[in-house]
Amino acid sequence: MLLSSTGAVQAANTLSIESWRSDDANIWSDVIIPAFNKSHPDTKVNFAPTPPTEYNSALQAKLKAGSAGDLITCRPFDTALDLYKDGHLANLNPLKGLEQFSDVAKSAWVTDDGKDQFCMPVASVLHGFVYNKEIFAELNLSVPKTRDEFFKTLETIKSESRYIPLAMGTADQWEAATMGFQNIGPNHWKGEKGRKALLSGEEKLTDPAYVDTFKELAQWKPYLGRGFEAQKYSDSQNLFTLSRAAIYPAGSWDIQTFNNQADFEFGAFPPPVAKAGETCYISDHTDMGIGINASSTNKEAAQVFLNWMASKEFATLYANEVPGFFPLSDHQINIKDPVAQEFMSWRQQCESTIRNSYQILSRGTPNLENQLWNVSAQVINGTMTPEAAAKEVQSGLKQWYKPQQ
Repeated sequence: MLLSSTGAVQAANTLSIESWRSDDANIWSDVIIPAFNKSHPDTKVNFAPTPPTEYNSALQAKLKAGSAGDLITCRPFDTALDLYKDGHLANLNPLKGLEQFSDVAKSAWVTDDGKDQFCMPVASVLHGFVYNKEIFAELNLSVPKTRDEFFKTLETIKSESRYIPLAMGTADQWEAATMGFQNIGPNHWKGEKGRKALLSGEEKLTDPAYVDTFKELAQWKPYLGRGFEAQKYSDSQNLFTLSRAAIYPAGSWDIQTFNNQADFEFGAFPPPVAKAGETCYISDHTDMGIGINASSTNKEAAQVFLNWMASKEFATLYANEVPGFFPLSDHQINIKDPVAQEFMSWRQQCESTIRNSYQILSRGTPNLENQLWNVSAQVINGTMTPEAAAKEVQSGLKQWYKPQQ
C-alpha cells in the first residue's frame, strides 16, 4: 500500500539514492535532504553519486550484485526502459505524485504502449538562444521574435561590428543537431504533433517541415565566424563568455557555466517563429527521472520520498539550486536566476516537446540520433544540401523502423 507524502515512516528507514549527478552532491546533502527531513525526520537519506561516465556500468554491476540503492536516478528512454524490462525498476503506476506531471513529462520513462510508468520525471533542459545584452545595447538591437528578425539581427551584428553573430561550431557534430536542428525544428514540425506523426509513420523526415528545418540551419553558416568547422563545444562557450560572440544557440545547462565565467549580463530568447503571433514550440527535453529499485526492502519509504519530490517545495528548491535544470511537475514556481526564469517562462507561452529522435527512433541501425548529428553538421558546413540530409535520415530510419517502411 502506498503511503501519502505525509505518511509516517519507521524510525529505522534509510534510503540510498544512486545518481550520476556528482556535481549536485552538496546541494542534496545541504539543501534537498534537510528540507525533506523537516517533514520526515525519521527517514535518513543518503545521496551516493557515481561519476557520469561510469554511472551506467557501475549501476548495472550494483544491481546484479544486489547492492544498488533504494532509489535509482534514471536516464531518459531506452537506458531506463531496459532496466525496467530486466526487472530492476518497480512499476510506479499507483504513485500519487505522478498526477503532477504531463504526458510529455512522463514520456521518457513509460513503456512503448504508454501503460507502465517506471520512473518519476525530475528535470528537463530547454533549448533556445542566449545573447549578450551589452552587445545588443551597443548595436541597438531588439530581441528577435520572428525568423526574419533573427536573420536581420545576425546580419547587423556581422556587418556593423567586430563580433561573431552566432557562437557554434560543427567539429563535435552533436551541437549542430542538439542546439541547431532540435532547437529550431519544433516550430517547423509543430512540436508533439509532428514528433508523434514520425512515430506513427504518418509523416516522414523528407516532408517539408524537416527539409525546411535543414534549410534554416544552412542559413547559419555565414554568421558562425571563421573556422567554425574546427570549433568544438568548449570553444563556442569561450567565444561567448569572452564577449567575442553576440548570440549562443543554447541548452539551458549552459546557464551555470556562463554565470561562472561571463562578466556581462546575458539574456535568452526562444526559437523565433515564422510569423508574429504564431504558436511557438520549444524543446523541453526530459533529462532525468528517478525510480525505485525493484529489490529495495524499503519501498514504502521510497514512495514517500518520491511523492515529496513531486511537490512544489522540491520543484522550487531544485530549480533554484541547479539553474538550467527545470522541474517537470506542473507547479508554478519562481526561479531567482533571471535567465533560468526566462527559459522556464516559455512553458507558459509555447507548447513543449522533446527531441524527436529520442523515443524509439534511435533503437535501430543506423541510429537516427547519430545520423542527425552528422547531417546537421554537414548542412551547416555546406557539404550537404537540406534535401539530401532529409533523404539520408529518412532512408536510415526506413531500413529498420516498420511504421516508416
